[in-house]
Amino acid sequence: MGARLESIWIAARATAQPRQVEIARAIPGRGLEGDRYANGAGTFTPVPNPNGRDLTLVTAEAVEHLRAASGRDLAPGDLRRNLVVSGLYLRALVGAHLRIGTVLVRVTGTCPPCAHLDRLLELDSLTLLRRRGGVRAAILEGGELRDGAAIRIERAPAVLP
Repeated sequence: MGARLESIWIAARATAQPRQVEIARAIPGRGLEGDRYANGAGTFTPVPNPNGRDLTLVTAEAVEHLRAASGRDLAPGDLRRNLVVSGLYLRALVGAHLRIGTVLVRVTGTCPPCAHLDRLLELDSLTLLRRRGGVRAAILEGGELRDGAAIRIERAPAVLP
């Protein structure tokens, strides 16, 4: 089975609990319609990021790891990433272009856990999610994202010498 989009999560504002949606509109340069970052209301909205961080991705495996390591029944949205995916090693894809259904994104960098997530979850996510925090991505071609959409690598990341 190939890579796929497992679930989509949006939160209207910085501290709001993310909610799962089956379909979301991806808007280039902004994010997911209705999400805090597309609305300019995210925790890190004031912090410039020239590489782009329209949305965030994390693996279903990272969610399962955090559940097991913490002993808590956490929802995928508790990690505060927009997209939960399977079948990809995200850290190796920085610089890659991914086609998620009809939407094209460029993976711009890793998205390590932060103190904000620690406070919200009351966990040491900085340690528990080390190297598993997911990635940020810029939306290059917008459209609708749907649960279960296939993901394919359209352009592999550049390999540094």
